[in-house]
Amino acid sequence: MDDTKGLEPERVTMTVAEQERTVRRVLENCMASDISAEVAIARLALYLRTGIEAAELADIALDMRSSALCRRGWLEEVAVLLSRKGDVFDSLRLTAASVSHDRSDDETREMTVSRLASGFDQAAVISPAASVQLSSLGDEERLSAATAEIASWLEQRGFLGTGKAILDIGCGIGRFECALHTRAKHIVGIDISSKMLAIARRRCAGLVNVKFRRTSGLDLGEFAAGRFDGVLAVDSFPYLMLAGVAERHFSEMARVLRPGGMAIILNYSYRMSSALDSSDIRRLAHTCVMDVIVDGEKPFRRWDGTAFLVRRSGGT
Repeated sequence: MDDTKGLEPERVTMTVAEQERTVRRVLENCMASDISAEVAIARLALYLRTGIEAAELADIALDMRSSALCRRGWLEEVAVLLSRKGDVFDSLRLTAASVSHDRSDDETREMTVSRLASGFDQAAVISPAASVQLSSLGDEERLSAATAEIASWLEQRGFLGTGKAILDIGCGIGRFECALHTRAKHIVGIDISSKMLAIARRRCAGLVNVKFRRTSGLDLGEFAAGRFDGVLAVDSFPYLMLAGVAERHFSEMARVLRPGGMAIILNYSYRMSSALDSSDIRRLAHTCVMDVIVDGEKPFRRWDGTAFLVRRSGGT
């Protein structure tokens, strides 16, 4: 699930004044980052899980126009979406609340993975589209458009090809398998959520070059070295970070890639620090004898994901 960067989600009941201040702060941060109205609504759903209603949020957005004249149209777009999709906003709140980003000191890696799997199971039942991208607002057409934009970027980067085998870490409901299967020889999608995998298998029924597996979420030990030409991880590394297995997965990606193979990580963490993420990626790439080709770009219009591309040395 994406769109979870920035402020901490609401943990306690807030007063009306506190809620309004939070709304304004979220919208101000979104305006400063120049992100879409849909992403702004997703963040509001994450940070305000109870209390204030969509119509009230719309009124606050409209009230902010007087102090943000250059973003007047954007604020009006946010308000219109909130006004028309109050029930959708409630669903987004429930979806976001299903997956906790907290980890207690005594929680083992296995326990964290198990908890996340249960959370994503719940989220997928509430809204399959929103469970993998809150800013889709639960709408399949919006999700497909964002997926197509990412797929086009992958193609431009040379990641795809009809002779290539691809591993998709955290495949969710199989949206990339549907989008990419004609541009790859073989795709294996792995996830920790049984509910998401069930949806993925239904969506991709009949695609003979697509397979799905439930994984432990701890490593890629089930795959042989040098098996894949490409590894894709869309918004999965933040949860691997939460479970404490991100660095292990990075080294595992290098192991399962053939020489010259590429790994694409879209969002490495939710720390809100591109410098920290880039530093980690460069350090891990050096350790794993990989080259960093794309270092923290934001190439997408429909989604605010941060892109990293690394390539295993030894190929052309």
